[in-house]
Amino acid sequence: MKKTSILIIFFILNQMMGQNTQAYQNLMPKPQNITLKDGYFVLDSLFKVAIPEHSSRRVQIAATKFIRRLTDRTGLFVKYGFPVSTQTFPQAAIVVYYDREGKLQLYEDESYQIDINSKQIVIHAPTDLGVIYAFETLLQLLDNDANTYFFQNLSISDQPAFTWRGLMIDVSRHFQPVNVIKRNLDAMLVAKLNTFHWHLSDDHGFRVEIKSYPQLTEKASDGQFYTQEQIKDVVQYADDRGIRVIPEIDVPGHATALVTAFPEIASQKKNYQLQRNAGIFDPTLDPTNPRTYMVLDSIFKELSKLFPFEYVHIGGDENEGKQWDANPDIQAFMKRKGLKNNHELQTYFNIKLEKILKKYHKNLMGWDEIMTEQMPKTALIHVWRGGANGYLKKAVKNGYQAVLSNGFYIDLLLPASAHYQTQMYPQQTKLTDKEKQRVLGGEATMWSELVTPVTIDSRIWPRTLAIGERLWTNPEKVDIYNMYKRLFAQSYHLEELGITHIKNRDVILRNISQNQDITTLQALTRLYEPLKGYTRNKDGTEYYTYSPFMLFADACSADAKDALYFKFLTEQYLKEPTGQLKKELITFLRKIHDYHQDLLVLQPNPKLSKLLQMTKSLKDLSADLLLLSDEKNQIDDSFVSKLTQTVNKAFMPYNDVRLASEKSFNHLIRYWLSLRGFEWKTE
Repeated sequence: MKKTSILIIFFILNQMMGQNTQAYQNLMPKPQNITLKDGYFVLDSLFKVAIPEHSSRRVQIAATKFIRRLTDRTGLFVKYGFPVSTQTFPQAAIVVYYDREGKLQLYEDESYQIDINSKQIVIHAPTDLGVIYAFETLLQLLDNDANTYFFQNLSISDQPAFTWRGLMIDVSRHFQPVNVIKRNLDAMLVAKLNTFHWHLSDDHGFRVEIKSYPQLTEKASDGQFYTQEQIKDVVQYADDRGIRVIPEIDVPGHATALVTAFPEIASQKKNYQLQRNAGIFDPTLDPTNPRTYMVLDSIFKELSKLFPFEYVHIGGDENEGKQWDANPDIQAFMKRKGLKNNHELQTYFNIKLEKILKKYHKNLMGWDEIMTEQMPKTALIHVWRGGANGYLKKAVKNGYQAVLSNGFYIDLLLPASAHYQTQMYPQQTKLTDKEKQRVLGGEATMWSELVTPVTIDSRIWPRTLAIGERLWTNPEKVDIYNMYKRLFAQSYHLEELGITHIKNRDVILRNISQNQDITTLQALTRLYEPLKGYTRNKDGTEYYTYSPFMLFADACSADAKDALYFKFLTEQYLKEPTGQLKKELITFLRKIHDYHQDLLVLQPNPKLSKLLQMTKSLKDLSADLLLLSDEKNQIDDSFVSKLTQTVNKAFMPYNDVRLASEKSFNHLIRYWLSLRGFEWKTE
């Protein structure tokens, strides 16, 4: 076997199954520059972290958390459990130097440098923001052998490719408590993300206390909202981690919650109730009613005091304008104002909001529908349609700054590889340097129709680590094998921050099995992935906001590990069909063949029983492939016909999941059939 295949198999068996290589090889996001040196810095119980006297709150918190996480990983009982002063201990194990406290604003310096030699680790950064990122990189560099923990001697010089690296969490459709927000802020720091976009209102709930209008939370929140004290607490918590927070109040559409509290500002006068399904709904604010702007003025006035960052997001997306079309007073208003269509009416509305926000020293941000010739260039365009070649290109060429989310919609449950390959600049059209500078960065978007506090972490992580690398490093060359190796290595480290993406899978599976052995169910989650796109909840009518989300699909992830293993193994086998690789494939097929019988051993219940048709189809598929793999077995046209039916059944949706790596199965079948002189037309 060629050396390349041996290395690939080593990667598959070790990295995909969670074992580590040298720590510096698993960094994510990758630093811009890294230089390896000979030797190691070895940890001992006298280990100290020294920071400048009168260090910023961020540095003090980051240094203390670094020590805690380091000792938890190593089990070292260190003498110095808190950071010391560089003036007193200039020869400490880690010494930190920085010039000033960073501001949470665009284009702030977030760079840092790490130098490790056998005697000391030195961190240099222009701002304290660089220091906290350096600590995160250093934690990823921790390595060990059988007897010691150590750091490889090296130098790192690092800085972000983009100034806006964000995560949006929708808390309207499914409310997420403060502890969920905080643990995800901690994980954002690991991914070197610096912007938390808080989607606070939609058709399903208004989630922030507005003291001038208590009816917003009394009538439009189901009692699930953040008090202003909680908002301040989260904003400070984010600030301590170098993360700015931008609030979103979605208007004029996606406004059912608002008009539930204020029916008088709706475009159709009636009583409203919060939405319970997914979808795009008709309730829309009346842009011709002065009361509309009075209400929004009061909301934005209070929000502006709570959120120090310069931008407020007004949404502006998916307004179909049905209520505008049906309202004769609105139509007459448009005629008087010379507004030709609903888009121009919405621009009239948006410009009113832009002036309100300016009064409170805020700039307006909105989804790409807000972009028109009349919209001031101070508006920040949030691109969700068309990717870099669509509205992003249009925005920056028309003089707007833009943030890209198309390609980073993590609620679609696309694999990490899809997000990782998203391009930040148009490929067909070359941008000028000035136009490139208007691409501020991107945001992962977590819409919450199908997530609860139990499942949300598994829908954000670890895939957002790959998005973080796209926004921090923006690699020119994409190595999917290497990306997954590093992604899974860092995935385990997220657990120490309280992220539940791994452990809550087992919580759900124990619920399904009624506390029986979940070994087989765990194995199945490594083969099956939730339906992708918006096919799980077609037309938004199958699930309500109060439906159960403790189902098998909720335990599965967007990147099923064993399915990826099979995919990579098959790819290598088809390039180089050796006996060893074939043996690995057969071992895999025999293993998945037995899952059906293993599940039958468990005491049945209605939720388990729903899985049996799925596992039976898996058993039949693997049985046919095992038969096909052995050239001693005779096959004919009837077998091929039966195999077609077996494959179709195996890849049908079951329980809102599908067997992953369908193409790999088909490619393997095609190859094995071709060896017998048969053609395989299924894809």
